[in-house]
Amino acid sequence: MKHGALLMDEDAIRRALMRIAHEIVEHNQGVSNLTLVGIRRRGVPLSARIAANLKLIEDRAPLVGSLDIGLYRDDLADRPFSPLKHTSIRSSMIDRRTIVLIDDVLFTGRTVRAALDALSDFGRPQAIQLAVLIDRGHRELPIRADYVGKNVPTSRMERIHVEVKELDDMDRVYVEKMNGVEAKE
Repeated sequence: MKHGALLMDEDAIRRALMRIAHEIVEHNQGVSNLTLVGIRRRGVPLSARIAANLKLIEDRAPLVGSLDIGLYRDDLADRPFSPLKHTSIRSSMIDRRTIVLIDDVLFTGRTVRAALDALSDFGRPQAIQLAVLIDRGHRELPIRADYVGKNVPTSRMERIHVEVKELDDMDRVYVEKMNGVEAKE
């Protein structure tokens, strides 16, 4: 199978996630009041890896959950129906805690907006931070990441692919040209 230009290999992803974990600890003075919430799909394994890194750094792991934003998206008419069956958070993991939302790629910001809407249905966090492996620009909403593994300037005619062992049997990030078709989030 042909792929585009490699942006990150397994080692680069590992280093980026460890750096993000160190930044989270420094910014929050530890992990005692943190909940990591991975946005389904690839944000979930990335959140588990960051949690493992935090445990190595702090000798204590934060709470970790997953969030399915399917019904909160603003493009439901363009997507097949998918019930919210992959969410593993409850209000006690959210209320009065600092939430670190984790996703693979930040693009237009619409996925993050949907995640913020979904989180508000589960509780009232003290603060919400955002960690992403790749920030590719092209924001349509006023959203920015607090923690970024790699900034990758792209055109709208390119697509970033993140593959993780847990879902794809390998770790890598690559960019692919879309042959005149604009990429969607």
